[in-house]
Amino acid sequence: MDKNEVFESLPVPAALRRMILPSAISQIIILIYNMADTFYIGRTNNPYMLAGASLILSVFNMLLCLASLAGVGGGTLISNCVACLYFLLTLWHIRDRRLLTADPRVGLPRAKNIRAVFSVGIPSATTNFLFDLDYMVVDKLMVSYNEVALAAIGIVLKVERLPLNTGIGICQGMVPLIAYNCGAGNHKRMNQVIRLSLATGLVVAAVSILLYQLFAPWIIGVFIADGPTISLAVTFIRIRILATPLMFLCFFTLYMFQGFGKGGIALFLGIVRWAVFNIPMLYLLNHFVGMYGILWTPAIADGITVLISLYVYLTRRPKPVPRKS
Repeated sequence: MDKNEVFESLPVPAALRRMILPSAISQIIILIYNMADTFYIGRTNNPYMLAGASLILSVFNMLLCLASLAGVGGGTLISNCVACLYFLLTLWHIRDRRLLTADPRVGLPRAKNIRAVFSVGIPSATTNFLFDLDYMVVDKLMVSYNEVALAAIGIVLKVERLPLNTGIGICQGMVPLIAYNCGAGNHKRMNQVIRLSLATGLVVAAVSILLYQLFAPWIIGVFIADGPTISLAVTFIRIRILATPLMFLCFFTLYMFQGFGKGGIALFLGIVRWAVFNIPMLYLLNHFVGMYGILWTPAIADGITVLISLYVYLTRRPKPVPRKS
């Protein structure tokens, strides 16, 4: 297959399948890694131990590099070293290719290319930081109730990531196709990619809502056998999973603008979602509604963010340039 065929002529469903599957699978692997600690701690059937673990995991994710220096991230350090070695071997293998190479003799990056990388990278880094900060706030607010509630939300925050990480994988897989066709001026194909990716993500979200509503007790029971914790976690997940389509739409719009090369807008949408609506609303609804206000926050905050994202898309999306006759 020609190196440009995936981007230019391969049918959109087949092209998306080639791009999305590796990304989605990698997201699920990351999720499994992050769920392992909750599973094994939950085997003790002690909600107090699970609650304590939930408190530290978000901080651990944000300070992962420092953790390895402190000597408590040995497993992560080894796995990252293996991944880095694989990456270096891959670069060595493709060193003679003209399309993609890390050989400095070919030339150094231009200033505009460096700016383009950071225009996309900074929004992604900021989004990941605010995502973990949001989870830390949820834990902080939930700890004021009781240890069972904290243990329950700790399980729920992991379980809800399965459809969410799958949606993020869909978004990451579509970005190269959007970017290529946007830059090439092929807006028809670009819009086909956008529509199919959007439909796929929403179907995943809808199926997830159905499955979690029906099988929540069994899903939560995989992690812990403590009756009160299961009962509360089942209620929690059935509420929070309702926000899955809205969460996906928020990520979808953010990644779409990264594909458009509009990093500033992507950064704006990320800040609006978490710093303007989601995190402040957690405190607001917790104050006026209580514990269940924390659970309904994603649906309300992301609903508002989706409306803003839709307006931004309609007014800021790339417009086809009419060709001269």
